[in-house]
Amino acid sequence: MIHMTETLAVHTVEGFLMPDETAEVVKLLDDHLEATRWVPVRPSDGIVAPDAVQEILAGAVARALPTIRRVFPSAAAATPWDYHDLRPGDRIPPHVHGVSDPDGRPQRVARVAFHLQEAERGGEFYVDTCASDALWTGRTAGPGSGFAPGTRFVREISHHAGPQAVAALSGIPRTRWTSAPPAGTAVVYGAQLVHGVETVREGRLRKLITNLMDGPVSPPPPRTG
Repeated sequence: MIHMTETLAVHTVEGFLMPDETAEVVKLLDDHLEATRWVPVRPSDGIVAPDAVQEILAGAVARALPTIRRVFPSAAAATPWDYHDLRPGDRIPPHVHGVSDPDGRPQRVARVAFHLQEAERGGEFYVDTCASDALWTGRTAGPGSGFAPGTRFVREISHHAGPQAVAALSGIPRTRWTSAPPAGTAVVYGAQLVHGVETVREGRLRKLITNLMDGPVSPPPPRTG
């Protein structure tokens, strides 16, 4: 059962990937990008990492899960990882994914972000905290939910939300916590935290993101073509 504090927590896993693993992931992704010619239309767009990268990251998650569970005890499995590539001028504005269906299974407990390459300037990841009730809905978890009874849920304001939702979020007073994790570190952050990426000023930001779920994740359909 997921407790509300898990969805609002932040944790780090230093040494999530070893230097040789990181180098191999970079090579595999470079080969994949050259083969697919993928270019993001928007800074928030991602592409599912190739199978060989997924295998390396799955091993890293398995190693890290015992330490992750100290803060997120409900975490049981990870979804396939997405790759994101941000260039100068790109940013991901503050947003929050929230919980769309509290009665669904499995449920997202948290997200994991791993930076393959830091921007030379800018591109910092951040989470925003606040005390305002304006961020929350009136929903609470009831019997049969995957969440502890009484758990409250934030409003869903994704980075693709309309201007009205974005304006509502921008009007809520918040405190920003910006991270500069050491090389090889993964940042784990609760599913109900507002978060985003500062504008990349110089260089390139390359990152991988997954969801931590409270139960088994169905394998993706086989790739064709």
